[in-house]
Amino acid sequence: MTTTTNAATSADPTPTGPGAPDAPNGSARETAEPPAGGAVPAEPADVVDHLLGVRPGDRLDQIRAGRPEARANAQKAYEALLDPVDASDFSRGERLAVATFVVGLHGAEDVRGFYAARLGAQAGGSGVVDAVEQESARGRGAGPYGVYREPGLAGESAPGPAYRVTDRSALGERLAAALEHAHLLVLRPREATPEALERLLAAGWSTTGIVTLSQLVAFLAFQVRVVHGLRQLAVVESEGAH
Repeated sequence: MTTTTNAATSADPTPTGPGAPDAPNGSARETAEPPAGGAVPAEPADVVDHLLGVRPGDRLDQIRAGRPEARANAQKAYEALLDPVDASDFSRGERLAVATFVVGLHGAEDVRGFYAARLGAQAGGSGVVDAVEQESARGRGAGPYGVYREPGLAGESAPGPAYRVTDRSALGERLAAALEHAHLLVLRPREATPEALERLLAAGWSTTGIVTLSQLVAFLAFQVRVVHGLRQLAVVESEGAH
């Protein structure tokens, strides 16, 4: 799994601003139209439980039940960011493409499959899935790396390649710019600059869309870590029982 230390990945995953729910029953699931690309995968009541295969009353269910607010907030964040009421600045297809790409960078194949299946159900999504997965595999690496701008941290710099999408025709300039920025946040956060935001604006992203993109990348890092950590805990407890 990719290791990152930027502040965005450790922040509270519950988003604020446009699209954030006020209460658990504020999910976009009640109003959003289904995509037109094929059979739409059913949305689980709790995505983390679904990814872990949690069953009512089992050990993982008991562990998650011990922190009900954290459990509820993780699901609310998923619904706000991946199933939004207002997707005018950042379409659902774009969100699923970014999610498939970012989770692939983290090497979480089971979580990647969850998002890729939903992206593939979008209109024209199957071709986008192939392009996104190829880009994710090409951009994967150990991180974080990059060069610090602060003189006092220069000794900790670890130069590395700046990722650029190769098949821009398949993804379009707007989505290509989003994937490049997501890669920057995941693997080269120390090189995030105002110029990086300008590239998104030039590609057609609004300020609101850019904020939501950053929130999505942070949430995905959180979700991957929760799933990985709980799965490892289940393995340890299972081995201890024997």
